[in-house]
Amino acid sequence: MTKVSDPKRPVEDWADDIKPSFLIQGLLDSFGPGSKDTMSCSYCKDDGETIPADVWCSVCDDAFCQKCARVHNRIPATRHHDVTELSGEVKVRRKRKVMCGEHNEEHIKFLCKDCKRAVCHTCCTIHHRKCDQVVTIESELQTMKSVITMTRTKLSTKQEQVKEHVEKQQSKVQSETARHEQMESLIQSASRKAIDKINLKEKKLLAELKELSDQHIGQLKADVKSGELTVQVYQQQAELIDQALQSECDMDVYEMYQRCDTGDAEGVGDADLKERRRIARISFRQDSSELSRAIDSLQLGEIDVLYEGVMDLDASPVSLDTINPRVEGDGSATDPFDMTMLAADGTDTIVITDQYNNCVKSFYTRNSQPCQGRLSLNSQPWGLTKLSHNQVAVAVPQIKEIVTVGVNPDLVLLSTITTSKMYVGITSLTPSTLAASSQSPPSVDILDMTGNVLRSISPQLNSNTILQFPNYLCTLRTGNILVSDRGSNCVVCLTPEGDEVFTFRPSGETALKCPQGITSTCRGDILVTEISQHRVIHLTESGQFVGNILTDIKCPRSICVDRHGHVYVLSEGINVFTFLT
Repeated sequence: MTKVSDPKRPVEDWADDIKPSFLIQGLLDSFGPGSKDTMSCSYCKDDGETIPADVWCSVCDDAFCQKCARVHNRIPATRHHDVTELSGEVKVRRKRKVMCGEHNEEHIKFLCKDCKRAVCHTCCTIHHRKCDQVVTIESELQTMKSVITMTRTKLSTKQEQVKEHVEKQQSKVQSETARHEQMESLIQSASRKAIDKINLKEKKLLAELKELSDQHIGQLKADVKSGELTVQVYQQQAELIDQALQSECDMDVYEMYQRCDTGDAEGVGDADLKERRRIARISFRQDSSELSRAIDSLQLGEIDVLYEGVMDLDASPVSLDTINPRVEGDGSATDPFDMTMLAADGTDTIVITDQYNNCVKSFYTRNSQPCQGRLSLNSQPWGLTKLSHNQVAVAVPQIKEIVTVGVNPDLVLLSTITTSKMYVGITSLTPSTLAASSQSPPSVDILDMTGNVLRSISPQLNSNTILQFPNYLCTLRTGNILVSDRGSNCVVCLTPEGDEVFTFRPSGETALKCPQGITSTCRGDILVTEISQHRVIHLTESGQFVGNILTDIKCPRSICVDRHGHVYVLSEGINVFTFLT
């Protein structure tokens, strides 16, 4: 490959600037048109004779017959040349002489190290007489071969490295293909299980409908049959009355009169029409909203992606930035409580709550400049959670409200939800449900988006309530709820149905002291801040202690992780860290 100095110029202007390729020229000299014949004597061929060659002179680069070889050996200038006997098994290694492109009659024998050009004697005299380092190519041959050999060794090493990398990647392709098939099978299995449950519910509902419908229709058919029989009886009685009236016998009239007087003729068949627990009507009542919520809440699973070079909690943390949480309009101090990170219309945006200034704030970059947003509220905001890529929900406990805020990335108040309790922590479970923590009484409630309590969770251990002061919440990728409780100094994992998955309450050196913010990564790792011990601890997804990933952070409160794997810790400022291998 050759780089053209100026492709816009005509070819004839820049073609001469391209350095010759001696390798290609050598191949042309050896095998191309006009390459020398090694089978015939060169001298005899010049005289018009074709005499088989017997020897080859690598210096003269010519083949000779025995007669011409004797002459060649008598000449003092050529008698010491390296001459090789030619045979069918001998391959001639021709020592090629490269001619100068400017001085066609001269061989290139010199090297100008200043200009880095191979030149002939005339070029040295005319163009390079002022250069300091003009040497023969032969004198530099060993050095050049040494450099070439080193380059060859490096290329071999790189070749082996790339070959090893390719083999590893091929192995990964096979394993990832198998993993894809396995995950595809798991998704299909989860889907089939959900479909099987729906089909089972459908069968039970249809069976119940059939049983009741058969009973109802059977009662109606019985009514029809009984009515038809009663009609026949009434018709027969009427005919008997007609016969009595037309009879010439007075006793026939008297007997019919007695039957009519006692009511026997009118009440026949009435008892058959009266039944207990008769079905009046069957209808199907469908709760579309509940069905929609159930479908929205249905979790077949989630696809987690771990990007190479994004985050490794085993690596040492690197501080990237510290953002001042103070913005224009704040009072004499700030008191940030909770934080989340979202990509509002593609812009990475930090959103925090500030209790001292009764507001929600956003921090983002626009046109390479740091920007801030601010939304004032009627009371102190506490916890907040991401609802979507450009919406958050904020708990305002003193006035028993949850407000939704649009993040564009400036802040806009969207709606206000009135609640029955003073909720402190909050996390989004599904698009239609929230989990919120209350401290009086201590519980975690499942709410719909209108504030209705769908379920209240207050787990107990040995008749004692585990939750005392649940502050911060987050939702795991499994759909379970993590609770950081500063009253009982523990981390609790709960299912949305209220079952306890695990409680992390260690003793000794790893004991929790006033845990605060809590979050999880895409791999399921759990991160918890401790305000009194100035650290961030790392737990596994099952609640096992791994270690401290950050220490000496003054009074850390909230914590979150963005889509790039950066960790944000809210303390006196917004501290940004990365964990790269």
